Amino acid sequence: MAIEGFGDLVERLRRATVEVRAGSRGQGSGIIVKADGVIVTNAHVAAVKPLEVHLWDGSRLAANLQLRDVSRDLAILQVSGQVSGRELPTAKLGDSDELRIGQAVIAIGNPLGFIGGMTTGVVRGIGTIPGFGPRSWIQTDVRLAPGNSGGPLASAAGVIGINTMVAGRYGLAVPSNSVSHLLERGISRGMLGVTVRPASVRLMSKGHLGLLILEVEDSSPADRASLMIGDILIGVDGDYFRALEDFEQALESTGERLIRLNFLRGDRSHIRTVAVRLGMEPTVAA
Repeated sequence: MAIEGFGDLVERLRRATVEVRAGSRGQGSGIIVKADGVIVTNAHVAAVKPLEVHLWDGSRLAANLQLRDVSRDLAILQVSGQVSGRELPTAKLGDSDELRIGQAVIAIGNPLGFIGGMTTGVVRGIGTIPGFGPRSWIQTDVRLAPGNSGGPLASAAGVIGINTMVAGRYGLAVPSNSVSHLLERGISRGMLGVTVRPASVRLMSKGHLGLLILEVEDSSPADRASLMIGDILIGVDGDYFRALEDFEQALESTGERLIRLNFLRGDRSHIRTVAVRLGMEPTVAA
């Protein structure tokens, strides 16, 4: 990252970074990505209502949860697009596919309550991590602390990740292209009404990706189809899930439609199938 203009970059990011407060469970960070008040943060930061964001100038705004996707640990919040007649400052999302190992990056957030804290580091790895499921992560040696979650990881090209957690010596961030995908397509996905997390299952002596149901929303399509906590989703219409994206694509819809979910229950001795009519609200996944 070039030294020239570095201070300006940091200041722009600090102004576009917010503190997110969720109920009485503490705080995290978020980044304003659209001037009409769209904010990206982590799903685990926005897990409890009411939600409130504190801007760089001390202003406080009530926030509405638009979408929460635990599969990517991302959440989309909406606040008023103006404060005292001024438009909100925004940060540009970069292309995380262009990121390279060894590239210099900075993180902005509110670590341990220090508003607008900044730290620097370099990218140490990009891709999946054993034990963390099929998702891709950006691994950096940026020092993160409680309060950094949901804040931006940036290079000279813009925000290239959302800082999420610390694993061992490294900070992990969700790639910005996952954020762009969620902003562009997330709200059009069919509503199933479940919270899931990846789980490995064996079918016909082969390992497969399963999605363990952790929660079922009342009166949701999943609830009406009698899906239960503990069921493991393994495919749609006889096609097994190979990646989390297969599940997401199966839920994409431009209207109500019927899908046939394949799943395991109980002793998992045989594959079951249930017909589910999808709605039009966002699905929460984990």
